[in-house]
Amino acid sequence: QVQLVESGGAVVQPGGSLRLSCAASGFIFRTYTMTWYRQAPDQERELVATIAAVVPGQIRYANSVKGRFTISRDNARNTVYLQMTNLKPEDTGVYFCSVIIPPSRFFGQGTQVTVFS
Repeated sequence: QVQLVESGGAVVQPGGSLRLSCAASGFIFRTYTMTWYRQAPDQERELVATIAAVVPGQIRYANSVKGRFTISRDNARNTVYLQMTNLKPEDTGVYFCSVIIPPSRFFGQGTQVTVFS
């Protein structure tokens, strides 16, 4: 059974930093690309960052987070991370990690990030 458990969300001030974690189980973690998404209130879920299975592998970021967010993975711990710096109010939302194991895409329950003064 695939499980993705996110943690690390919090309320922070603009300019602050957070590190999100996603603990995975139920599949061979090291062989799958992992992705972080976020969803702001009344908006569609958007891709934030993705990291390929092979490290160093292909990493992609949404333009809105380039230079501020860093995605990484620890295959020994079956965990993917999202280091977020210089946070802005528009980064507020629920952050989800995700994996595609054909034919399905799986999401965790999400962790809330709120950025405001």
